[in-house]
Amino acid sequence: MILDLARLLLFPALMAFAAASDLFTMTISNRVSLALGAGFFALAIAGGMAPYDMVSHVGAGALVLVVAFSCFAMGWVGGGDAKVAASVALWFGFAQLMNFLLYASLFGGVLTLLLLQFRQWPLPYGLAGQAWLARLHAKDSGIPYGIALALSALMVYPETEWVKAIDLAHLALR
Repeated sequence: MILDLARLLLFPALMAFAAASDLFTMTISNRVSLALGAGFFALAIAGGMAPYDMVSHVGAGALVLVVAFSCFAMGWVGGGDAKVAASVALWFGFAQLMNFLLYASLFGGVLTLLLLQFRQWPLPYGLAGQAWLARLHAKDSGIPYGIALALSALMVYPETEWVKAIDLAHLALR
């Protein structure tokens, strides 16, 4: 039962934290990526994931890490976003990676367009005192892409083997 609760709550909670952190501070702590990585390995081992499958998941994470850090080196994404994307790829493996990347690009595009529009309007006086909102409104500020990554990950997560392995009937009876 604890394994099922961990599968059900750990990943979504960490993704929600990453999104909130990026929204309010425009940074995602390395601790989030480390927790995602540690959580993956702990649940993979506890759940009996086959070594070949684990290596495949690590390969997906490594591939995304290389591509994302190339984008970071060019100034296209933040370092925290790159690490979170790689951590999500670790959880999803190649089976769900394309779905995640498709959602991330769609949500990221919508988020970017909305923020660009938001930045064209003056910030209402009553809200200008909010540091996080002023930072989000600043034209020279980046895009908190962690929000799009988290939304994408939460869209795809219910279709993964992590959730399919949960005995929901057993949890409901408790």
